[in-house]
Amino acid sequence: MATTKVSKALLVRIEALPGRENEVRDFLNQGLSIVEGEPKTVRWFAIQFGPSSFGIFDAFPDDDGRQAHLSGEVAKALGEKTGELFEEPVIEQLDVVAEKQPA
Repeated sequence: MATTKVSKALLVRIEALPGRENEVRDFLNQGLSIVEGEPKTVRWFAIQFGPSSFGIFDAFPDDDGRQAHLSGEVAKALGEKTGELFEEPVIEQLDVVAEKQPA
């Protein structure tokens, strides 16, 4: 089975509101089931930088895939939970310079 190469990515930084860290972790776990239905979101990671700092790193074969994701269900959910679970997310659009393909 061939693995899709990626050229575009997003890094979303999320700072949990005080006392909401476990809810942010749960929210991110729920995000996985959403992106499984996005064929052009070919890599997706929910990550934790520190006690209240979280993020999402995802990668796409092209900008069309990235834009589809930015207008999809995870982005909508992020908007709905901003101010409730976390501060305004910081979304960075990245270019992938090199990657190691999954085995």
